[in-house]
Amino acid sequence: MSKMRVGIIFGGRSAEHEVSLQSAYNIVNALDLSRFKPILIGIDKAGHWYFNDTFDFLINRSSNKLAVVFSKTNRQAKEACWQSLLKHIDIVFPIVHGTFGEDGCLQGLLRMAGLPFIGSDVLGSAVCMDKDISKRLLRDAGIAVTPFITVTSRNIASISFKKVVNKLGLPLFVKPANQGSSVGVSKVINQLEYYAAVKLAMGFDEKVLIESAVQNREIECAILGNEKPIASGCGEIVVSNGFYSYDNKYTNNHAAQMIVPANISVAVSEHIRYLSIKAFEVLGCAGLARVDCFLTSDNEVLINEINSLPGFTNISMYPKLWHAAGMSYSELVSRLIELALERHARCMELKIGR
Repeated sequence: MSKMRVGIIFGGRSAEHEVSLQSAYNIVNALDLSRFKPILIGIDKAGHWYFNDTFDFLINRSSNKLAVVFSKTNRQAKEACWQSLLKHIDIVFPIVHGTFGEDGCLQGLLRMAGLPFIGSDVLGSAVCMDKDISKRLLRDAGIAVTPFITVTSRNIASISFKKVVNKLGLPLFVKPANQGSSVGVSKVINQLEYYAAVKLAMGFDEKVLIESAVQNREIECAILGNEKPIASGCGEIVVSNGFYSYDNKYTNNHAAQMIVPANISVAVSEHIRYLSIKAFEVLGCAGLARVDCFLTSDNEVLINEINSLPGFTNISMYPKLWHAAGMSYSELVSRLIELALERHARCMELKIGR
């Protein structure tokens, strides 16, 4: 019996390019090679696609680091045309984090090609990526979210620092609406920092979210499934200094601690798991997602955001939570492939056109 060919698409043009390389590396290592054959599909920072099926394509053996994946001197890497992609793979694991990867763009391309792929479809991906839209949908569904104001180039002149503080208080978090991994996020405590933070966030997105800095604990929950999703136990992020920034996530190994399971009561844990599944369903997610919550001192749960394509790096919470639940990395990747095939089969049964 021939092995199923799994196309792992990684890299990309977003600010999370390097994170994507780490995720792809771990996914390749976790793939059950008795069942699946990895096909590596890299996208460089300029948006060029490369196609290969050797592990050297992802790792620079001379330095043993994830680097120089797309070097012109790498003769094994060749730019892939879409026809080659369709011919050589059976299913896609799109692990391109951030813009053009988890915002529905890549998912739309895969749907057009008729390829099964892991994760949410076009709408679920786009909605989860846009923190403004996702918060509005969750709020309308009766799920509590962190208080926020949305700023765009159209209304920025009318939203003064004073107006924001009167509604949200201090300190504040300012973030691009369509970014992940805390890219472009700032914590501000005064007017000077506020305008600098808005300018920074506007450099990453045309829409910016300003949120209350709620005194809280950061709790995360992993979701797995399609029509009947299940929730993992809860984990907690404890940051020793500042907030859970990009550097604290991926650069400074001592800035944050992941506690799995979270030191919370059974009742609170069950409530978070219930809300996480509900949020997953409200936003139209499929396959997998990580739900990030805030837990206040009086045990109120606020949904911060839903990541429809969570990281698979060595420090990523999503695989850690499932490992704590008794599911190995390899079993998790295999299950995600199975879920993608199930969803694709149902999509193929739908009538197209009139």
